[in-house]
Amino acid sequence: MSKSNMPMAPKALNKPNVRFDLPETVLSKYQPNIKASTETENTISIYEQIGYDYWDGSGVTAQRISAALRYIGDEEDVIVNINSPGGDVFEGLAIYNLLRSHKGNVTVRVLGVAASAASVIAMAGDEIQIARAGFIMIHNCWSWVVGNQHDMRDAADYLAVFDESATDIYQARTGLDKKEITKLLDAESWLSGSQAIEKGFADDYLPADQVIETEEEPTQAAIRKVDQILAKQHIPRNERRKLFQAIKAGTHNAVAPKSTPDATPQTTHDAGSSHTFADGSASKLSNALKDILP
Repeated sequence: MSKSNMPMAPKALNKPNVRFDLPETVLSKYQPNIKASTETENTISIYEQIGYDYWDGSGVTAQRISAALRYIGDEEDVIVNINSPGGDVFEGLAIYNLLRSHKGNVTVRVLGVAASAASVIAMAGDEIQIARAGFIMIHNCWSWVVGNQHDMRDAADYLAVFDESATDIYQARTGLDKKEITKLLDAESWLSGSQAIEKGFADDYLPADQVIETEEEPTQAAIRKVDQILAKQHIPRNERRKLFQAIKAGTHNAVAPKSTPDATPQTTHDAGSSHTFADGSASKLSNALKDILP
């Protein structure tokens, strides 16, 4: 199916009291060490959560996908490899629009999982291939909301707009009845490779030799484990990232050499970063670490 027949995702304003996140059930099933066996200069790889990562300044954002497409060329064919648990819905819809508008042919290859916002991105391909052991996961938008009863009702209406947009995109791709798609979203549906093809979320299987399982870097594996534990304790993603950033900064300060020895205590105020956590986040981190530290 040509991506030109797919609808453009509508633009929406961000609400500061609504922050998109991923449920722990999704993070626990994500295997980041699944990657493509080969890649060319015309390949875009989406192997992380969607959105900016404050831990290391990386992340899959519309800005970076746009830069990659410019580098490849407006009319060149593109391969998009996906193994992502999803993430920021705004970034996901923006990336979907970028790929859908690309003049060259776009082949999407779901290597491991295309979940949540990543599943929307996958729908922008002219052709969608999925590994036999791969999954496409679709669900209703998941977020943290802060406010009173009126804010909660307003947030529910706000999230419904994104669910409706995703439903329109899935329906255009699959031809499924809207009610069936709504049921799939409500159930947080994990579609296997065969189910994805059967229902029209993918066109064909990806050859087995196109997928490899790499060795996950120990530090990243540890970070991912802690991230899952904190998510289980219902700490929002932005708070988890602040905690990781604070740990990273503290570790750097502990090992960074000083040009001039100074026994006088120093106090530094940094207006560019904040390590103030929501109530209980620091104690939850301490409790969570007990689960994985000896």
